[in-house]
Amino acid sequence: MQKTILVTGGLGFIGSHTVVALQEAGYEVVIVDNLSNSFAFVLDGIRAITGILPRFYEGDCNDRDFMQQVFSKEKVEGVIHFAAYKAVGESVAHPLKYYHNNLVSLIVLLELMQQYGVANLVFSSSCTVYGQPEHLPVDESAPILPAQSPYGNTKQVCEEIIRDSVQAGMPVKALALRYFNPIGAHPSAHIGELPIGVPNNLVPYITQTAAGIRPELSIFGKDYNTPDGTCIRDFIHVMDLAEAHVKALDYLLRQDAPSLYDYVNIGTGKGHSVLEVVQTFEQVNGIKLPYKFAPRRPGDVEQIYAKADKAKQMLGWQARRSLDEALRDAWQWQKALKEKGILEKMQKAEANS
Repeated sequence: MQKTILVTGGLGFIGSHTVVALQEAGYEVVIVDNLSNSFAFVLDGIRAITGILPRFYEGDCNDRDFMQQVFSKEKVEGVIHFAAYKAVGESVAHPLKYYHNNLVSLIVLLELMQQYGVANLVFSSSCTVYGQPEHLPVDESAPILPAQSPYGNTKQVCEEIIRDSVQAGMPVKALALRYFNPIGAHPSAHIGELPIGVPNNLVPYITQTAAGIRPELSIFGKDYNTPDGTCIRDFIHVMDLAEAHVKALDYLLRQDAPSLYDYVNIGTGKGHSVLEVVQTFEQVNGIKLPYKFAPRRPGDVEQIYAKADKAKQMLGWQARRSLDEALRDAWQWQKALKEKGILEKMQKAEANS
């Protein structure tokens, strides 16, 4: 019998790709999403890829009564928790918004998991918990340094909430996946990254600039202590990341222990600079991008990339797709947005919100 997995934020960028990977692995999926940073028509893309329309509940994970209804209707056996605000710059400007949403939603979820006897939790964490690491590549034994942004701090605190709950005897088996910088799209171009308004992430800004939606790309900072002066990140294809969530869930379901808590890096193990990503996009897709250098952005870490050996040993997972593939898939998705009329749907939804 298929196991039912609740995916919060399941219509977002990483969430929707993980839903596809779960369905392809034989899981039944229930999505909760409040559509604050996503669109209901993503369901059509999921169905186009897998042939399955997941059950969808529109609502907020901070709303305990709403979440109680979901848990009472569905026989959930595991949860993957994506629902969170995630823009570093916005979190610096609006810290209370981030602390309220990202912490309360997790607390509500843990309370209901305990109430309904749901044991398995995969938590969407982030490499931001490491701050600016002292040594690279960063592995899981690295100290948790002060976060560079309120967003990063919410991930640190959420990990602590899960850890403390397990240590207090809560019967939950939890894995926090500390992932690096997801990019790309499903190779079918049926789903991909859908930023509302001006993108906060590098690759959708690149693709929108290439499509003529943005006049030029701004690269924040050219005086970092890196080979070309721009920030270095570990860019991982979103489908590799989606598959890591399935492996994490599989791992938890195999464990006999009544409770556990652990954390795992999910990255490629390679660092690429922002300028290198721009130049690779140009080479792979045969497009010249207009770009300029701008001042450093508050909250940005200079360089970080993963040591991902633990994920390979523990979960049997490693990144398989290249930077070239991710940037090619991202551009195919951007072109599909126009061809399928999705840009018009997004603009209409934004106007009505």
